[in-house]
Amino acid sequence: MSVVPAEVLPGSALAVDETARPAEAELGPRARLWPSLGAVYRAQLSRARVARIPLLFVATFQSIGIMILMRGVVDGGAEAQAVVAGSSVLVVAFVALNLLAQYFGQLRASGGLDHYATLPVPPAAVVLGAAGAYASFTVPGTVVTALFGCVLFGLPVTHLWVLVAVIPLAGAALAGLGAALGLLAPRPELATLLGQLGMSAALLLGVLPADRMPEVVRFARDLLPSTYGVEAFARTFGPDPDWAFVLGDLAVCGAVGVISLAVATWAYRRAAVR
Repeated sequence: MSVVPAEVLPGSALAVDETARPAEAELGPRARLWPSLGAVYRAQLSRARVARIPLLFVATFQSIGIMILMRGVVDGGAEAQAVVAGSSVLVVAFVALNLLAQYFGQLRASGGLDHYATLPVPPAAVVLGAAGAYASFTVPGTVVTALFGCVLFGLPVTHLWVLVAVIPLAGAALAGLGAALGLLAPRPELATLLGQLGMSAALLLGVLPADRMPEVVRFARDLLPSTYGVEAFARTFGPDPDWAFVLGDLAVCGAVGVISLAVATWAYRRAAVR
């Protein structure tokens, strides 16, 4: 004879009332992009503040040293404008491209992506927050480099306010590229190498005047995201800047930034699930 618990009998007083069962706990709403982005940005900014400030000085002094060396070759005119603009954006490339590629490469190798994968934040917030934090460190160095270059080459400082647009747009394009290189590289050493090569390309193709480059090198220069930020900044040194071309260069730089950050977000999702 089998024994049946009294709780399961239909007529039993101990039968479980289905309506009396507590409702299952519902999951909380997914974290929204902008609050998550702000949280990641503040966390990255506080963590990188001490470690990245010395490197920012290195990037600034490097760009200033390049302008001093070019002063013996370039006297003025369009070539001086290209040197000052390229050296200023080079500060952005050093931090947003080179250092961010190293950061994400080391984060992937050390398993740090697993930590971010457990947080209730969208992947885009992680990439944009880190990119924004690293790009923020470039603001003082870029401004100092631009001011020094204007004094060194005798260029006007009237339109330096355009850096308000050049820094974030060029920073977004270069930071997205740096993050993608770091996340797609199979080893951190390769991520560091790719970041260094990217910064070298920004140096050679951005600082040197385009008129003296071969046609093939000019084509490679057009493929570099920072080129359009350099062109937009260099155009403002003229006596009567063509603002339509300036806005066009900034628009292209912004579009490239959106694409590069989207690629970096895809690379983050790809690296986080492996």
